[in-house]
Amino acid sequence: MQAILVKTPGGPEQLQLGEYPKPEPKPHELLLKVHATALNRADTLQRQGKYPPPAGASPLLGLEVAGVVEAAGAECKTFKPGNKVFGLLPGGGYAAYAVIDEAMAMSVPENLSMEEAAAIPEVFLTAFQALVWLGRLQAGERVLIHAGASGVGTAAIQLAKAMGAEVLVTASAEKHQVCLELGADKAIDYKNTSFKEEVLAYTKNEGVDVIVDFISGPYFSDNLDCLRTDGRLVMLATLGGGKVENLDVRKILAKRLQITGSTLRSRSRAYQVHLTQELSDFAVEKFKSGELKPVIDSVYDWQEVAEAHRHMEANKNTGKIVLQVLK
Repeated sequence: MQAILVKTPGGPEQLQLGEYPKPEPKPHELLLKVHATALNRADTLQRQGKYPPPAGASPLLGLEVAGVVEAAGAECKTFKPGNKVFGLLPGGGYAAYAVIDEAMAMSVPENLSMEEAAAIPEVFLTAFQALVWLGRLQAGERVLIHAGASGVGTAAIQLAKAMGAEVLVTASAEKHQVCLELGADKAIDYKNTSFKEEVLAYTKNEGVDVIVDFISGPYFSDNLDCLRTDGRLVMLATLGGGKVENLDVRKILAKRLQITGSTLRSRSRAYQVHLTQELSDFAVEKFKSGELKPVIDSVYDWQEVAEAHRHMEANKNTGKIVLQVLK
């Protein structure tokens, strides 16, 4: 089958369309004819040789797909050939065919295209995990979402609003309108202002209950200052660096703060299945009604995958970058 291969670890120019063995579904897996997949930061890191796939996963890039069931394993009971499904993968999405654990697959809502469905799994599962499972966000609380215009950010805004929370985001000024249209109550230009000062001014020095952060090191101390008593900081990446200097940890004790770090790709099958089921229960009807929607920045033909990676690494995207595999 055709697939996107990494010639040697490095830049986007190392990506090329080539031949790779077609996967064989295990008894609990579905074989999908892939229509669309989507980019994630993990893909760019794996391309560089910095983020190897979990043991047993496909070495191909691609953590999410939407496609049509080509064949179903002997133990599969929910889906059959011809069904349109989408879901999360440990790898292998940048290919003409991919296998997905049936328990991780969800039916594509009739009102969504394959490209839209492919833009959902990674970001909405990550955002749901951060807000609900780790941040324990409650109706009436405040949440600060960094990188609000990113794929996870745009998903988190919508989920937090659906949960009844007040939402603050950081994003570059040109991306504020999108965040506000998705439901954010306050958008902060992190490039030209202090997000800490803006958060404390907006909340009248009360702060927020939950912070979802991808930046880490440079934001850590200010994040602690922005949290109110019993606040929760959920750290999902270290895009700004992993070290903090001159940190006063007494803030953590004085305000009884909780700090959690997490990834999703390395989680167990049972964890990911449970998370998928909870997201599906909460969100599928909302996707059908339009209350929740995937936010797509751009759609590239998968032969243009190198340009798609460059677009992501230049931080130009608002929402998801999708690769169209089958037109």
